[in-house]
Amino acid sequence: MQAGTRRGKTRTGMVRQILPISALLLGSALLLFAGGMNALILPIRGTQEGFGASALGLLGSGWAVGYVLGCVWMARLVGKVGHIRAFSVTAAFAAVAVLLSLIFLTPWAWIPLRAISGFCFAGAAMIVESWLSERADPASRGKIFGIYTMVNLTASTAGQMVLTLGDTRGFLFFVLPAIFYCLALVPTAMSSTITPRPLASAKLDLRVLWRNSPVAVFAVFCVGISNGAFGTLSAVYADRVGLVLTSVALFASLPVLAGALAQVPIGILSDRVDRRLVLVAVAVLGLATDLAFILLRPEDRAINLSLAALFGAMIYSMYPIIIAHANDHAPEGTFIQVSGGLLMVFGLGSIIGPVVAGFGMSALSEAGLFLTSAGAHGLIVLFTLLRIRKRAPLTEEEKTSFVATPTGRAATPETAVLAVGEDEAARG
Repeated sequence: MQAGTRRGKTRTGMVRQILPISALLLGSALLLFAGGMNALILPIRGTQEGFGASALGLLGSGWAVGYVLGCVWMARLVGKVGHIRAFSVTAAFAAVAVLLSLIFLTPWAWIPLRAISGFCFAGAAMIVESWLSERADPASRGKIFGIYTMVNLTASTAGQMVLTLGDTRGFLFFVLPAIFYCLALVPTAMSSTITPRPLASAKLDLRVLWRNSPVAVFAVFCVGISNGAFGTLSAVYADRVGLVLTSVALFASLPVLAGALAQVPIGILSDRVDRRLVLVAVAVLGLATDLAFILLRPEDRAINLSLAALFGAMIYSMYPIIIAHANDHAPEGTFIQVSGGLLMVFGLGSIIGPVVAGFGMSALSEAGLFLTSAGAHGLIVLFTLLRIRKRAPLTEEEKTSFVATPTGRAATPETAVLAVGEDEAARG
């Protein structure tokens, strides 16, 4: 009886925590749903229109440029016009960008339009996360961050899978994302929440970051190359090896889901042993998966999806390990600055990765995608092993706690604020 009462109180408490932020979670879900469709329809439709892999790779680089600029400049825009107006502007321009992509079916129009989408996506995510951070009390912050992450993951995956329900050669999957981008601004526009504090801004100081942790800087750059390339061109690879549309969507979405699930056991392990050893092990497994794709060149659906899930479990677990390792060595109260700076380094890698992989796929067939990530993972292993010989590991007591984090392409400076708490941000 008492156990049932406790469970009832727990459920009631959870509902009380979620209800005040339900409008923000809904706005974020609509945004990610539209973003999932938008991100997948472009490489699929581009392939159908005869765009080369190098041009499609530039779409990912354009998005990364816009995303980095959004993380840097959005705080200033919000400071001038306010959260609600800034969010409305980003949602409107994201809708316009995807509709213009339908009108101008050429990569040279899509690349700058994708940069606009990246800027808008980063800005909108930062604003929502700022609101959530304001509404979350310290006791419930971890639960709210977890709910927010799962809502976004589910919405993004659902957006990608929707493409399997219709004809990708028509206008439907350009119009639908535009509709949902517009709908995303409704919950925040009608929210009665007081205006949140100013947004956190991302600043890049390579010298400070390098002194703090050379492994973190080098590895997060390489992870940006690998993840940026795969996130942009995975659908192109799946199409080239002959997978049908449903399998293409799964090939793009399963790795992200696997990466989210793998963060829990990998995070627990990294809290108990040297995080650099965990990073090396994960990178080695990622490299082994790269080589499996390169050498086996599988055409079977089950093998491709299984390898993609394993690949995602590895590549999307590296970013939070790196962030945790960097913060183990960071001075107290600098979590936000370190995370923001590493996000910028990740963004630089994400600009380069799709370009290199795109040209590699044009010159060396579809294997060019995994040759790019294999090079990045191999460099992570070699550099990290070198640094392990030069710097002693921290004890378990000296470490900060591992925090499961969205993939770099889905993280913003505000993600770090929401994850660690308002009091930590204030000290930073």
